[in-house]
Amino acid sequence: MKIHEYQGKEILRKFGVATPRSFPCFSVDEAVKAAEQLGGNIWVVKAQIHAGGRGKGGGVKLARSLDEVRAHASAILGMQLKTHQTGPAGQKVRRLLIEDGADIKKEYYVAALTDRATQKVAIMASSEGGMDIEEVAHKTPEKIIKVFVDPLVGLTDAQAKELANGIGVPEASQAQAIDTFKKLYTCYMETDASLAEINPLILEGNGNIKALDAKFNFDSNALYRQQEIVAYRDLDEEDADEIEASKFDLAYISLDGNIGCLVNGAGLAMATMDTIKLFGAEPANFLDVGGGATTEKVTEAFKIMLKNPKVKGILVNIFGGIMDCKIIADGIIAAAQEVSLNIPLVVRLEGNNVDAGKATLASSGLAITSADGLTDAAQKIVAAVGKAA
Repeated sequence: MKIHEYQGKEILRKFGVATPRSFPCFSVDEAVKAAEQLGGNIWVVKAQIHAGGRGKGGGVKLARSLDEVRAHASAILGMQLKTHQTGPAGQKVRRLLIEDGADIKKEYYVAALTDRATQKVAIMASSEGGMDIEEVAHKTPEKIIKVFVDPLVGLTDAQAKELANGIGVPEASQAQAIDTFKKLYTCYMETDASLAEINPLILEGNGNIKALDAKFNFDSNALYRQQEIVAYRDLDEEDADEIEASKFDLAYISLDGNIGCLVNGAGLAMATMDTIKLFGAEPANFLDVGGGATTEKVTEAFKIMLKNPKVKGILVNIFGGIMDCKIIADGIIAAAQEVSLNIPLVVRLEGNNVDAGKATLASSGLAITSADGLTDAAQKIVAAVGKAA
C-alpha cells in the first residue's frame, strides 16, 4: 500500500522528524487560503499522486505571490501528470500540497527498506539527493552508503554517524542528521513499512536538517494492525480491477499482454507468466486465487480478467494440493458459462483428484482445451491466441 507525500510527512512528524509547514488542498481556493495561512512570500505547489518524478513532469512549482499560487494550483489540479513511474497515460492530480519555501543549502537522500539477503534493515543514504537519485544509483553507485541494521539491536549511534559522515553532513549538523536517521528507522519499524524514503533530506542555510519529501510503502500483510495508516488509502490512485479483486481475496495485477492467467500460488503464477513469455507471448495479468479457490472466486477472477479488452485467451494453471481438482473444474465451468466465454481457454490441472477434474471438464460440452504440464499448457494457449488473431 502506498500513501501521498503529505500523509508521509504527517507520519514523519509523529516520530519527531522535522518537515516544512504545509497544508493538503483539494481545490484552488483551498490552495490560496493555505498559502495565506502559511504566510511569507514564497511557497511550493506540489501535485499529490502515488508516483515519483513529479518535478520533472511539471507537478511541482515555486510561487512568489498569491496570484502565482492560484495560477500554479489551477494548472496542476486536474492535470494528467505523466512521469517515469505513471506510464504513458499519466495520473490525474486530485490533491495538492502547499508548503513553505525552503532555504536549501544541500540535498541528501535517505531510505530504510528490508534487505532479504541479510535479513536486516538496510539504511541507504547519499550525498546526491533530489530528482536524479535513480541516475546516481545507476551511474555512480559508490555514492550510496549503506548500513545493515539488526532488528534486535536497532540503528546504533555509530551506524547513524557512519551514514552522516559518508554523505558529508557538516559537523555542526551531524547530531540532527543522526537523530533524523534513528527516528526514520523507528518510524519504518513501528509502521510496518516496506519502504520509508526521504528524498530530498535537506540541509538548510541555518544548518537545520529537514525532510522535504516523504515516500512510504507498507506491507499489506500487516495492515490489520495499522488502522491509522489504512485510513490514508486513496482508492483513486489504485487500479479499479485490483481494488475489485481484493474484495474477493484475489491477488491481481494488470499487465500489458493478451493472455489472462488464473493460477493458485504466487510462485506458480510467476512460473506460468515466464513460460508464456518463453513461447513468445505476453501475460495480461498476475492473478493468484490462493489456496481456497471457490466457484465464486473463480467466477470473479474470470470477470476481472475479461474486463481487459486486450485479453484474447485465458490459461488456468491449478495445482490441487489442498484443493480438490474436481471442485476447481466445477468452478471453471460455472465461470465460463456465467461470463459466456468466447475466447480460447486452456486448463492445466494437477494434484488432488485430478482425474475427476479432467473428466468433468471433458464432459462439460464447453470449448475447454485440457493440457498436461505447464509447457504443454503454455504452448496450447499461445497457439490458440495466435490463430484467433
